Amino acid sequence: MFGLGIGTGELLLAAIIAVLLFGKRLPEVARSFGKSYNQFRDGLSELQREINQVSDTVTSSINEPVTKALPYEPEDYDEPTAPKFEPPEDE
Repeated sequence: MFGLGIGTGELLLAAIIAVLLFGKRLPEVARSFGKSYNQFRDGLSELQREINQVSDTVTSSINEPVTKALPYEPEDYDEPTAPKFEPPEDE
């Protein structure tokens, strides 16, 4: 019925048990359960939004050019040089 493998008989049995346990308070309990469920869903939605926001921030920072992280401009940097190797002369 709901994709949980619960049939009509099981639902009827659960309804009878709920009436026996809660009696006249059943509407109040159901309302409280509904409010709690909505708060839980809102919390999950907020968590998902925060995760997506952090994910977008990380993704955008990964895609930034590397030159932005350098403390100098690459054009101003002189390549290091070493003296040219000259083999010793034969005598």
